[in-house]
Amino acid sequence: MDSVMILGLITATLRTATPLIFAGLGGVFSERSGVVNVGLDGMMTMGAFFAVFGTYATGSPVVGVICAILAGSLIALLHAFLSVHLKSDQVISGTAINLFSSALASFLILKIFKKGGQTDIVAALPYNIPASIKAIPVIGPIIGGVNWFVILAIILVFVANFVIFKTPLGLRIRSVGEHPKAADTLGINVYVTRYLCVVLSGALAGLGGAALVGVTPVYREGMVAGRGFIALAAMIFGNWKPFGTMWACMLFAFGGSFEIFAQGFSWHLPTEFYSSIPYILTMLALAGFVGKTTAPAADGVPYEKNGR
Repeated sequence: MDSVMILGLITATLRTATPLIFAGLGGVFSERSGVVNVGLDGMMTMGAFFAVFGTYATGSPVVGVICAILAGSLIALLHAFLSVHLKSDQVISGTAINLFSSALASFLILKIFKKGGQTDIVAALPYNIPASIKAIPVIGPIIGGVNWFVILAIILVFVANFVIFKTPLGLRIRSVGEHPKAADTLGINVYVTRYLCVVLSGALAGLGGAALVGVTPVYREGMVAGRGFIALAAMIFGNWKPFGTMWACMLFAFGGSFEIFAQGFSWHLPTEFYSSIPYILTMLALAGFVGKTTAPAADGVPYEKNGR
C-alpha cells in the first residue's frame, strides 16, 4: 500500500473505533462497579436516534449530542433500576433493553418522520481545522480526516483511566466491583455507586451513538449493527481497563476499515467475507483471551445489603 492509502486506513480506523471506544468506556465503568451491561447496543441505538432527533427539532448538532447523552443515560437508568434495585438478571435486563430500544427507535421514526426505515438527514457537527495544521506531515492529514468525536474519545480514555485508578472515586468504584460487602462496611454506598456507574455507561454509550451518526447525520434502522456487543468484547479483551479497551476497539475497527480498503486490492473474494472481518476478529479475540483476563470479582452479582 502507498502512503496515501496507509494514512486513509489509519484515519478510517480512528473514525470507526470512536463509537466503540465511547461504549467500551461505558462498559468499563459499569462492570468495574459490578453491573454487567449487555444493553450497550440499545443505549447506542437510543443515542444515535436522539442525536438526529435533537438536531432535527432544534437545528443544532450540539443539542443533538446532548440529547444523545441524555437518552443513553435514561435507558441506562432503567437498566440500573432493574439490575441494582430489583436485582433482576443483568444479562436478561440488558437484552430486553436492546430489543426495546430498537423497537422504540423504529416506532419514533414512523411517528415523527412519517416514514419507515430512516430519519431525515440533519445538520452535521462542524469540524473546521486550520490549513496550517492539515499541512503538518503525517499527523496533519490524519487530524484533518477525523472529527471532534475522535479527539474527544481519545481524551476520555485518559480521563477514565485517571478517574478509575488515580482518584478516591475510582477506588470506591473498584472496591464496589470487587468486594461490595467490605466497601459497604467502610461506609461506601454500593447502590448509589452502581447507579452512578451504570448511568455513566449509558451516557457514554449514547455519545457513542451520536459519534456513529457524526459523519453521516441520519439514523437508519439497524445502523448500530451489534457495535455495542463489539464494544463489550473490546472491554473484556482490554481486561476492563480504559487503555486496553481503546486498543481492542482499534483492532476491531481496523478490521472494519480494512474491509473497505481490501475490496480495492482485486482479491477475488465474496463481499460477505469482507463484511465479516470485524466480527471474526471479535470472536478470535474472545476465544483466545477471555480466559486470560480477570473480571471484577463481584461483576454481575446483585448486592444484598443484609446478605452474607
